[in-house]
Amino acid sequence: MSGDEFPTPKEKPEGKSEARPQGKRNGRGDDGSNGRRGSLGSGGGTEILALRFETHRARLRAVAHRMLGSLSEADDAVQEAWLRLSRSDTSEVVNLGGWLTTVVGRVCLDMLRSRRTRREEPLDEPGVRMPEPVLAPVSGADPEQQALLADSVGLALLVVLETLSPAERLAFVLHDLFAVPFDEVATVVGRSPAATRQLASRARRRVQGGAPASDGDPDRQREVVDAFLAAARDGDFEGLVAVLDPDVVARSGAGVTTGAAAVASGAISFGRLAAVGRPALVNGAVGVVGLVEGHLVSVLSFTVVRGRIAMIDIVREPERLAGLDVTFLEG
Repeated sequence: MSGDEFPTPKEKPEGKSEARPQGKRNGRGDDGSNGRRGSLGSGGGTEILALRFETHRARLRAVAHRMLGSLSEADDAVQEAWLRLSRSDTSEVVNLGGWLTTVVGRVCLDMLRSRRTRREEPLDEPGVRMPEPVLAPVSGADPEQQALLADSVGLALLVVLETLSPAERLAFVLHDLFAVPFDEVATVVGRSPAATRQLASRARRRVQGGAPASDGDPDRQREVVDAFLAAARDGDFEGLVAVLDPDVVARSGAGVTTGAAAVASGAISFGRLAAVGRPALVNGAVGVVGLVEGHLVSVLSFTVVRGRIAMIDIVREPERLAGLDVTFLEG
């Protein structure tokens, strides 16, 4: 793509605010335009612009979720992108989807920087900032749950992304996950293309070391996790070690534990929670949720590699769990 496909839009004269476009979420893909300049600014008004925006909503939400680690914050970022679009003169924009992607990238970058300024990032704590999990039943997900899972990404990857600087995260997400060219990412992050490549390279090394690819067979993954839970409930240390990778890593907001012996000891200590664990999909991967008297107290996501658990990500923070729907676990 040439750089002139994403010109900085001019602000429209002040007027009444545009409402958020309504309607069902549409699939990914081109917005159906003929690609000629002037197609956004010529006729049709807000209704046509809103319809075209909707064709990109799923992709924009996916970008924002990977940038922010929260679907609710991702929706806020997509809303802001719509407001910027509705207030801008985009008559010189050729590729609406590409333009909106860079807008969402800028919005998310600002949100991440603001988050750090407000010290929401636990920089001085031993653990990591845990993302907001996406929950669904192991089978029989309804259309809304399926849509959420389609927009989500593995919790292990999100946890690693939370450790990156805002600029590194932007470079990795836009380039490596959504194939935005480096020269265009550079304009968003405010660096040269060469410096942006370095940002993405550093992020890539962190991701490769902290988010291993899980085994492809979900049934086998579930068998391994069920064996882990059974051993934790029974206080079976040897049984736990047998299903853990020797270099297993358990991460939470409280800290990081490494090694099969240490993780097994911790699992035995929390055997009571294992007893109330219910199977679920966590960001599309095999997981367990802990319910006590109907209240969600923990979410665990497991990465199973070569038949053993290589990564456990644990979310206990009330602010991450408060808005999650667990009604599918009732009964």
